[in-house]
Amino acid sequence: YRRSPTLREGWWNWGGITGPVTLIARGPIVMHDAGLLPQRHCDRRGCRWSVLADGWLENVGDRPRRPSVSVTLRAPDGTLSRGSAAVRSLRPGERLRVRYSVPVRGEPKLWSPEHPDLYGATVATHAAGRVVQLDRRHVGLRRVDVVDGMLRLNGRVLDLRGASVQEDVPGRGPALTNADIQNTVAELKALGVNVTRAHYLLDSRLLDRFDEEGILVWSQAPVYHRDMQLKTKAGRSFELGAVRRTVLEARNHPSVITHSVANELSPRPDVMHSTGAFLNTAREVAEDLDHSVPASVDVLAWPGFPKQRIYDRFDLLGLNSYFGWYQGDKGHETGNLADLEPFLRKARRYYSRQALVMTEFGAEATMDGPADLKETYSFQAQYVDANLSLIERLGFMSGAIYWTLREFAVKPDWDGGAERTDVERDAIHNKGLIDYKTGERKPAWNVAAGHFAQTPLYRSAPSRAVAAVTEEGPKADGGLGATALTGGVVGLLLTLAGAMLWLWRDIWRFGDEPEPAPAFPAGDPDHERRLELVA
Repeated sequence: YRRSPTLREGWWNWGGITGPVTLIARGPIVMHDAGLLPQRHCDRRGCRWSVLADGWLENVGDRPRRPSVSVTLRAPDGTLSRGSAAVRSLRPGERLRVRYSVPVRGEPKLWSPEHPDLYGATVATHAAGRVVQLDRRHVGLRRVDVVDGMLRLNGRVLDLRGASVQEDVPGRGPALTNADIQNTVAELKALGVNVTRAHYLLDSRLLDRFDEEGILVWSQAPVYHRDMQLKTKAGRSFELGAVRRTVLEARNHPSVITHSVANELSPRPDVMHSTGAFLNTAREVAEDLDHSVPASVDVLAWPGFPKQRIYDRFDLLGLNSYFGWYQGDKGHETGNLADLEPFLRKARRYYSRQALVMTEFGAEATMDGPADLKETYSFQAQYVDANLSLIERLGFMSGAIYWTLREFAVKPDWDGGAERTDVERDAIHNKGLIDYKTGERKPAWNVAAGHFAQTPLYRSAPSRAVAAVTEEGPKADGGLGATALTGGVVGLLLTLAGAMLWLWRDIWRFGDEPEPAPAFPAGDPDHERRLELVA
């Protein structure tokens, strides 16, 4: 089975069942999507931890039943914590959401990359005095948030460095064996990453291993270049379902530090109202299903667009940058790598409250040759060094993730951005640091590994005054909009005028008429009504 060839993904359009499958006996009461989410509560007496049990009970039997749910946590030192809740009687076919907190007893053992401590957990569903379902989980107590525009884990400022992965092995595609899972983890550890990312929900075995090894995960729903689909109610409902399913499957993993609701949608969601409304609702869905980590969205790093109000509603933004590789579009050129720094500084000024991570950057490499020729190993190595050196120098960025760890199969007409006409393409995405067919490491691997080894996981947070100076930087052309403005009232008037000009330019350029904010369909029957609202 293959998905439609009209979809935008550049990678191979795998379909069908490619992951592990388990058959589970079902009783008269079923607990769907049992989640155990860490919570930290602080007051004048100090801070305490609990775990929020969250899921949906459904009566699949033929008569009314009153179920209950109990949770047991076992700390690494053996300390047990317990909690239970009973709900009202459910009619046959009725479904009800249940949420309650279980206080954590004893000294909390926090999960972190350097100490990936896990609590064993069981969620027991009861009916008529007997256990009818038993779900087993591993829980990590950790706090992920954004403070003063910096991403933090357990109160410490993160400095992310990593590489994305694609579930694609020669001869098996995404049907990964346990050995493939172990090899992926081993390669990431050998590279020295502290974070990884994918364009879709990763195999549960991979996520389990990342929990155990302390490798952070930028999790993302597979909503990629979907603006056309988002123009219809059916399309929006489908993509919101993808967000919901991804968050529900990923939320039990402490390695997951964010739920990204989309990748590279229109850079003008304030004007593309259907896209903007989707993003706002998707953010609410993600936050409702897992409030323990910030919701995020990954956007195209293209200059020449005004600040988008929709992005202000996210605490964390991913910037996919190919400055110096792809040329971009007229008025939004990205061909010069030197324009990346002004762009990032402008992004910091536009989104000073959000944490910013460069979630993609990369260059194809297939041959020997000079460093000024695209698609050579020397060009890729130099490209990796320049990007990582810039991120290290810009203290306001929360990290960078290379695209990708390994090469992978793509659509047959894939060019990759080098725009060479003298080479027959082999449908392999060549931006990876590891060759698809041979498994050999490219020279850029050593460059990335060297940078990663010199970058601690945590760093000191810049003071507000220092951050303001750092973010201003040198005046330069490029960036997200026009040149930086100063000068009190005059600057304010010019900024307002510039914003109006950009808005007019966007509408004229793309021929979009602002459409009314769409109403979303009810979606899943077990979802709370407030999530159907749009901005």
